[in-house]
Amino acid sequence: MAEEVWVGTWRPHRPRGPIMALYSSPGPKYLIPPTTGFVKHTPTKLRAPAYSFRGAPMLLAENCSPGPRYSVNPKILRTGQDLGPAYSILGRYRTKTILTPGPGDYFPEKSTKYVFDSAPSHSISARTKTFRVDSTPGPAAYMLPMVMGPHTVGKVSQPSFSIKGRSKLGSFSDDLHKTPGPAAYWQTDMQVTKFKAPQYTMAARVVPPGDKTLKPGPGAHSPEKVTVTKPCAPIITFGIKHSDYMTPLVVDVE
Repeated sequence: MAEEVWVGTWRPHRPRGPIMALYSSPGPKYLIPPTTGFVKHTPTKLRAPAYSFRGAPMLLAENCSPGPRYSVNPKILRTGQDLGPAYSILGRYRTKTILTPGPGDYFPEKSTKYVFDSAPSHSISARTKTFRVDSTPGPAAYMLPMVMGPHTVGKVSQPSFSIKGRSKLGSFSDDLHKTPGPAAYWQTDMQVTKFKAPQYTMAARVVPPGDKTLKPGPGAHSPEKVTVTKPCAPIITFGIKHSDYMTPLVVDVE
């Protein structure tokens, strides 16, 4: 039964020589150096000269030379500029000026008192700052002594008399007994001791009970419009254009 497993005449045996599967080397992954081209050419063969075509060079980001882009003025020669005299209009130079008084700042009409003789003139000046804090009393702080009445100072005063009010003590109106007068008693009502007269009072208006609803007045009726008991003239009205029996068109609008 074991011979039927193998195919042909091959049977398991030891290898005759070394094989790569028995070693842990990277195996045949190295390529043989090429014999063409210039890069990585095999060193065992002769290498012919090789030439390559380069592409267009890249533009430099910052060119260090301006190149032929100058627009030379045709009026500039080898010996200098060939031009006629030219003039330009400049602005006014800014010069530092000092403000000086003009003729309108002087007043010759006020110089009379300084050139000619004039009478002395005095002016009233404002109150000084020291006067505001001055604590000395002024003229209004003093009071002159009185020259009238019995309280004069340094003067001879005449005799003075005063009128005094009436004293209630010891006068004729002084009540020595402290008895009540006639006005201290109440007057007795005559109806207490006499026959009492009839007295009448006015009472408020008496409202009889009844219906308080609003009733129509004479102006609320229109007798001229009564046609039940009186003949009425013919009355014509305007009818409608459509029939009362026709169903109207109803359209739902949402």
